[in-house]
Amino acid sequence: MHWTPKRTLQETDAIICAAGNPHEMETSLVNGRLYRVYKNLWLSLREFWIHCATAYSKNTYIVFEGDRYTYEYIFSRSIKAAHLFSKVYGIQKGDRVGICSRNCPDYLVAFWACHLLGAVSVLANAWLPLDPLRYCLEHTECKLIILDPERADLLEPVVGEIAEKAGTQGFLVFDTLDGKGFWKQMRCFNNMVDDLDRDVNWTMEDTPAIQPEDNATIMFTSGTTGLPKGVLSTQRMFLTNLRNISVGVLRAKLRQGENLPEPKQGAQQGVLVAVPLFHVTGSTSLSMLATMNGQKVVLMRKWIVEEAVRLIKKENISVGGGVPTMVSDLTESSLVGHPLDALIFGGASAPSALPSKARRSFPTAIMSQTYGMTETNSISVACAGNDYLARPSSTGLPAPVNDVMIVHNDTVVPVGQRGEVWLRGPNVMKEYWREPAATAKALTTDGWLRTGDLGSVDEEGFLYIHDRLKDIIIRGGENISSVSVEDAIYDDPRVLEAAAVGIPDSRLGELVAVVVSTKAPFYGQVTEEQLLALAKSKLPRFAVPVMILVQDRPLDHTPSEKITKGELRKLAQGAWEARQQRGITGTVSHRL
Repeated sequence: MHWTPKRTLQETDAIICAAGNPHEMETSLVNGRLYRVYKNLWLSLREFWIHCATAYSKNTYIVFEGDRYTYEYIFSRSIKAAHLFSKVYGIQKGDRVGICSRNCPDYLVAFWACHLLGAVSVLANAWLPLDPLRYCLEHTECKLIILDPERADLLEPVVGEIAEKAGTQGFLVFDTLDGKGFWKQMRCFNNMVDDLDRDVNWTMEDTPAIQPEDNATIMFTSGTTGLPKGVLSTQRMFLTNLRNISVGVLRAKLRQGENLPEPKQGAQQGVLVAVPLFHVTGSTSLSMLATMNGQKVVLMRKWIVEEAVRLIKKENISVGGGVPTMVSDLTESSLVGHPLDALIFGGASAPSALPSKARRSFPTAIMSQTYGMTETNSISVACAGNDYLARPSSTGLPAPVNDVMIVHNDTVVPVGQRGEVWLRGPNVMKEYWREPAATAKALTTDGWLRTGDLGSVDEEGFLYIHDRLKDIIIRGGENISSVSVEDAIYDDPRVLEAAAVGIPDSRLGELVAVVVSTKAPFYGQVTEEQLLALAKSKLPRFAVPVMILVQDRPLDHTPSEKITKGELRKLAQGAWEARQQRGITGTVSHRL
């Protein structure tokens, strides 16, 4: 798509960041480094929550499985929970409070209670097996740990050992009616909160001052190998995303010749949160965006597309999307044609054909692609509207407070050349919790984050992510992007997901293999031969897979909805070795 914008990028950012606007910037010394920062940002999560709860007190705040709670109610409950944390468990500013649960209303109650006290919320990945989950809670020395019934069942046998190693003073359980109701050395969160007297002034007056550079959150990398690393962020780092999240759409409107949008009037809007709250998309982005704007946080326990469609229609949700698989689901659902304002792609690379398909399905929606990670508290780069449609493979431009460099062999490379993506800005993590070696490997002394992604920028500064560096497949000296292979396979509309992986080869080093899941209506109808023929028609000869495994079920994902390639590599390697033993070597020669 070619188009002529009504404003230059420089004119657009000048309007967005003008004096008095939410995105107005100043340059400040932050932990010994000079950064562009948002001048009008809240000083702390505590200040932000008190502001929103006061401004929107009568609005609905949380919708969950038929229950509805106002800002006023959740604020009052968070004050009582903060009183409980302090009075019974001795939680003070800087102490770590672990929350490990599925999405539920009290998750946000506990989160805000932490930040009313200046405590650090440790949002542990609820889908982890016992050993890595236990490690996360012990390593961060959580003084209080709050669980849902499933996690209570998992941790009950080792709760004493965790308490001894972490110095934990207590364990609380949400929603005890959902489980067996009683766990050794654990108490019911609801009962403990409800048994306390209301004492608003105690929390409002006696909490120490919380500064922008004070610790705020620990979230965990969602890698599929090794133990998770705890990403420690300050108040400023976490809150910066409240401004970054809207930049892409604001730029899109201004580039089309419109003015900055006014707050919407009429029925209260909602934001659908179907991703886990322990992931940056669910917490730092979606739920905080809704809170900032006085909207409803519409929680889902898990992604079920037709339930999502029902909620979007019922709860006046104007922004849809998430990871590409969610967007793809919506384009094939009964929601097609619904007047959405925006459709967001994030969390993983979108197949190149998906934006145009989404545009046909939702013609009123502004398409938006975002790029970020746990280490950047979600969004650092974004692209929306015609800029995105003109560059569907781009993740966009850095937010006003962020910088991007492309580095290869410790040298910044020219426009168009590929290298590792480096990011810098006031949203980049402080450190990996108590892992100085890992921190030094990820962060330069002047604050650049080595992302591990392979990318490039064009003449206008738009960023393109080509692959994870570790996902580059090197066949006989040729670097093959797994994304380019996957994109070719996605041209078959029957394919739900595709994951290209490298399998060992004694002569060439690696060969290309692909594991594919098909859409439910086409189970049993998609063959390896069909997909290999498609790949041959679209890829250079050295990049054509030697094998494509087709399965009629979804691929496994991390909690952030990235495909877990580690297990797929093992699956593909085992299948390839079995074929070799049977004398089947695939349809592609090993010769270069």
